[in-house]
Amino acid sequence: MEFDLKKLLRTNILNLVPYSSARDEYKGEASVFLDANENSYGSPLSRNYNRYPDPMQQAVKAKLSLIKGVPVPNIFLGNGSDEAIDILFRAFCRPGIDNVILLPPTYGMYEVSANINDVQTKKILLTPEYQIDMEGVAEAIDEHTKIIFVCSPNNPTANSINRSDIETLIANFSGLVVVDEAYINYSRQKTFIQELTEYGNLVVLQTLSKAWGLAGIRMGMAFASEEIIEVFNKVKPPYNINEASQQLALEALSNVDQVNDWIREIILQREQVISKLIELPFVLNIVPSDANFILVKMVDPLGVYKYLVDNGIITRDRSKVQLCEGCIRITIGTPEENVLLINTLRAYLKS
Repeated sequence: MEFDLKKLLRTNILNLVPYSSARDEYKGEASVFLDANENSYGSPLSRNYNRYPDPMQQAVKAKLSLIKGVPVPNIFLGNGSDEAIDILFRAFCRPGIDNVILLPPTYGMYEVSANINDVQTKKILLTPEYQIDMEGVAEAIDEHTKIIFVCSPNNPTANSINRSDIETLIANFSGLVVVDEAYINYSRQKTFIQELTEYGNLVVLQTLSKAWGLAGIRMGMAFASEEIIEVFNKVKPPYNINEASQQLALEALSNVDQVNDWIREIILQREQVISKLIELPFVLNIVPSDANFILVKMVDPLGVYKYLVDNGIITRDRSKVQLCEGCIRITIGTPEENVLLINTLRAYLKS
């Protein structure tokens, strides 16, 4: 199906003249900056942060480009993936008119952002196997459907969505298909960023919060066509990624080997935790995981959850989420944390 970005964009965004920051208005090198009303004396810190950061984060994007194999013009950096999600709603969805399709159970911020922007959500439940109900999605699409959100590996279920189903959506939908790959580093499936040149309506979200261990600096990534990334850059605040976060990201991105070691260890720990959990008689089922967490169905999920809290272990109660009834979501921790988890659950069994 033909994709036309101009028809998809809100008219006010199509005609938007973005804010031009002080750093956008000159080219080349400079040694004296008297343009942005900064404090030229420095900062009351060991490191100076008195200058505004690079509004386009070129150094960080250059490193990401080498790691991800994606050209810099196809990369957007946001204040967490949440900023990219919010921009998608603001740029493409007319409040009170347009709608998006969500596939629950899924990441909750899609719906929150839709509600903030007064955009209708059409919810098509995943199948009992946590895969896309393709017929349901096809029936839900109408002339005002702008975006389909697919989380894969999915949160909170931890499984990957069938790749062929996602490709079918992208190829047959005239709006945007957003594939959220926050947990892709732990998955056996390959990333969809390799498909960007093939699909003009594909947006892939990733993050530095999970495998890269940088949740505290809030940096999310969106990968898409150059024309879609240009839209993101028009809509975002001029300095959306602060200088401290950019510097820390640059430092972290130089340590790929460390991150890869952690990924291997977490996957190993995940399998060990699963093998211990299934020995417990109150554990009914564990969804096959492609993430750094597992969804565990239990006989008494609320009782288990409260017992863990009372013993200083915090998990996520998902037992009231449709299709996740009776389930707790458990992040894979360090070996020591995982042993403590299993021992505490064994103690619960005897309590």
